[in-house]
Formats: sequence, C-alpha cells, structure tokens
Amino acid sequence: MSSYLTFTPISIEIFSDYYVAARERLLTLVGLSTFAQILHKTYPCPGKTPDGAPLYTDTLWLGDENAGKVLALLAGTHGVEGFVGSAIELDHLSLIASGQLSIPTDTAVLVVHALTPWGYAWLRRCDEDGVDLNRNAVDFAKPLPENPGYQSLRNALFSANQTQRKAAFAEYENQQGRNALEMAISGGQYSDPAGPFFGGKKPAHGRLVTEDLMRQYSLHERDLAVIDLHSGLGPYGYGEIICDHHPTSRGARVAQHWYGDSVTLPALGTSSSVPKMGLMDYAWHDIMNGRSCHVTLEFGTYPTDQLFEVLLRDHQLWAQSDNAAERLEHSKHMRQHFCPDDDAWKAMVLFRARQVIAQALQGLSG
Repeated sequence: MSSYLTFTPISIEIFSDYYVAARERLLTLVGLSTFAQILHKTYPCPGKTPDGAPLYTDTLWLGDENAGKVLALLAGTHGVEGFVGSAIELDHLSLIASGQLSIPTDTAVLVVHALTPWGYAWLRRCDEDGVDLNRNAVDFAKPLPENPGYQSLRNALFSANQTQRKAAFAEYENQQGRNALEMAISGGQYSDPAGPFFGGKKPAHGRLVTEDLMRQYSLHERDLAVIDLHSGLGPYGYGEIICDHHPTSRGARVAQHWYGDSVTLPALGTSSSVPKMGLMDYAWHDIMNGRSCHVTLEFGTYPTDQLFEVLLRDHQLWAQSDNAAERLEHSKHMRQHFCPDDDAWKAMVLFRARQVIAQALQGLSG
C-alpha cells in the first residue's frame, strides 16, 4: 500500500460551494496538459440548476484505453452527497496531474462526476422526479419489489407532528426491531413517488449513464475496483467501507482481502447500513469477474434518526407547492447533514479517501 498512499498536504479548499463550481474545477483539471491520456465524456441531464444552468454528468478515463484493470470512482449517486464525492475526485485528479500519485501499470482510472446532478444542484438526494438512484437498479419489466413496512409507516412519515411520528417509529421498532424499522423507511419503495427512497418506475439518468459506461469501456472484460462515494450515515468523520456483495461471494472475499477487517457487510449486520433493494451495486456485481469488487465508502455525519428527520422534512416540503422559501431554508439543513461545515470533518474525509483508494490500487495490482 505504501507505493500509492500519498502524504501530500491536504487542502479542504478542494470542497466546492455548489455543483456548478465543482464542475468548473473538474473541467479546468481536464484541460491540463499533464494528463497524457484522458477521455472526457459528457452526459446531459434533464432539468436545470436553481440559476437555470444546464446539468451534466461528466466522466473521465485516465490511462490506457486497453488497461486490464480499472479503478472507478463514483460521485453524486445521491445528489447532495456530491459535495463529498466531488472533493475526493478533485483531490485525486490534482494528485495525479501534479505527479504526486502514480497510476500503476496496466491500470486506468474512471472518474464519474455527479451521477445525480439535479439533486447535487438542488441539495436533494434524489433526481427531479424524486427517484433515488440507489434504489433504481431493478428490472422494471417485472413486478416491482414491495415494502409493506413502508406502507404501514407512510402516514407517520408524512405527519407534520414530529412527536407523533417518533412515537409511531418507536412502536414499530419495539414490535419489529431496529433493523426492520430502518429497512421499512430506507430499504427502498416503488409505490410512492413523493416519498423518500423511491426507486422509480423506469431507469434513471444515473443508471443509464452507468450502463452506457459499462458498454462503452467493456468493463465486464476488466478487473474492477469500484468505490461509490457517499456521506450522511455512520460515525462522524469516519469513512466506512460497506460491501453489499453476498457474504460468501468472491466479491466479498476480494473486498476483505483488499481492505481488511474494516470492511462491513449489511447482510451480516456489521454495517451502519441495512440491506436495501435496487442498489446500483447490484448492477456492478452482475458484470464483475472473480478478481473485482464494489464497495461504498460512506462518510458519517450525524445520527440515523437525524438523517431520517432531515430527509422526511425535505420530502414533505417538495410534496407541497408555493413554498420556495421554506425549501430553500431546509436545503441548508440538507447540506449541513451530508457535508458538515467543519474543517476537521473535511480533512478526515480527504485523508480516509486517500487511504482507501490507495488500498484499491494496491489490490488491483496484487
């Protein structure tokens, strides 16, 4: 690992204030002549920023197009979490551009910036249609998964009375257990477009981009280390390596070999996360060989109950109309939950990301 772990000073200035600024920084780095081999693909996304600017998912391929091994860094699967993912990607692009981080032989780096750009720009997790990309990887030609727990809690989720809502959650938890409560709320649902963790009725923008990249770069033919960058769940400032491969699968064994005992598995109950439906992880699992793995690098902020409250309020406000001022005010709370305005937290994020990405590069080379 020491071959790739850089101790270059960390600058939290790499965190951008909004989506357009982050994209401008990315494009500036793309224009640097220090990248010997780079392919830039742009995917327009429906909708506009609050200021009326267009939205894009940008992808960069750094290195040999024929490389047998690929490190993929994914940012903004959940829009507002793009502040963290973008900063990590920009940090590593800067390190590569300055020669302070070397890409190993026969290895390429695929950077996917803002998979849900609308949510990034509007400070929401979902897209303009309310779809959670990380519940969208299901077969829409078949009957969609059901979540009876969500249905039983739906009225409480949209209750304006926080005390009543918390009482309903506590009753459900007492009867079914904490994991069942979290799965009912966040495990994914396909019946309520206004509600949280809605998986949609058709493939979302970010899924279409991902599937196109898989085809364009023949990723099924390469060894893959995929790291999906997230925030908002788990201990404050810690980057948890979450593996949603089946515990007995080759993917899980690869993840544990590369990243060690810090890997957690929702299926075994060792993670801050619970098992979920429709994760984009599963689309990656389907194309991976036995030398590859997908992990989520999740940076913790505040308690899970606080996560639910800030998200539920977001969905309540967007289910209403003529409340632009209230939505704007609440978006500040969304930003704070998923990217705290705390220099120490940001520094922890960048250091941990460098550590995990170094492990991924070492693993691919092993």
